[in-house]
Amino acid sequence: MFDLGWTEMMLVGVVALIVVGPKELPNLFRAVGQAVGKARGMAREFSRAMEAAADEAGVKEINRTIQAATRPVQFGTDSLRKSVMGTPGGTAGRPAAPLDPGTPLEPGAPAPGPATKGFAAQRAEEHSRRLAEAASRAEARAAAGGVPGGASGPALPDHVPSDGTP
Repeated sequence: MFDLGWTEMMLVGVVALIVVGPKELPNLFRAVGQAVGKARGMAREFSRAMEAAADEAGVKEINRTIQAATRPVQFGTDSLRKSVMGTPGGTAGRPAAPLDPGTPLEPGAPAPGPATKGFAAQRAEEHSRRLAEAASRAEARAAAGGVPGGASGPALPDHVPSDGTP
């Protein structure tokens, strides 16, 4: 606190012993200890009062919002979890109503803009194209006898699991 080393504390103790005397020195240290304890108690009480006032003013909620903005991935997963699991007021465990793609996840948040909707449409088209390509490959494989290269034999699956089970 005062950045005193052992030598400085020893010097203060020796000066106190000379000035106050050996009979009154324990009483002096006791009184100083009690005063420091009271000061710490008042500081702790003041800190709690300031935290309570900040809670009433909504500072913690603002702090959570700022922290969520600095971690967008965590904020997104938390929002998704809330929307799937429902609100804590009795709907926990039940899925929430399905979301409209045009509505924001958080109340008061702006709705997705045209760029987001365009990106979602592009992703949906790409997904449809990939499904169609996979279907055409499966049809070609079935027409060729099930084995790539046209040889006869059992049909090969599109995906072989990593554990080796068919």
